[in-house]
Amino acid sequence: MLETVSQWSDFNVAMAGASAALAGLVIVAASVNIQKIVSAGTLTARLAAVIATLVLALVVSAVGLVPGIDLLWYGLVTIVVALGAAWFQAHATRVVMRDPQQRARVAKSALGILPIAAYLAAGSMMAQGLTGGLMLAAAGCLVAIVSAILVSWIVLVEVLR
Repeated sequence: MLETVSQWSDFNVAMAGASAALAGLVIVAASVNIQKIVSAGTLTARLAAVIATLVLALVVSAVGLVPGIDLLWYGLVTIVVALGAAWFQAHATRVVMRDPQQRARVAKSALGILPIAAYLAAGSMMAQGLTGGLMLAAAGCLVAIVSAILVSWIVLVEVLR
């Protein structure tokens, strides 16, 4: 099974770098209008969830590079970190759903839930020794990055309206 995880090293290197760079860019971009973002509670919660999801992608990719990691431990770490990101997303979802001025509430929440759900399923599969979890983790990573870009762009544009 070790060979299976190690076969993903190039992908994990690329995704760890991409997710770390994107998380940094989101934080820097948000800092430009931080006063306006903080004054709008939904934007703050959504940015926190996006950053948590990027940290999830970063950690899962980095753990996949640990020499000798097996599927059980990789899966367990993935589940734990995904649960941490899920807490931020649950908070953001509650904030968005309670705000009567928000449009497309379900879509805004689903965009953040999809990558976390993929990681939770991937972690569960890997913990059971199912190598298909690696493919699902890769999908979760890609969805996390796309989701983060979309949500970040929306938040950064919404704050200027």
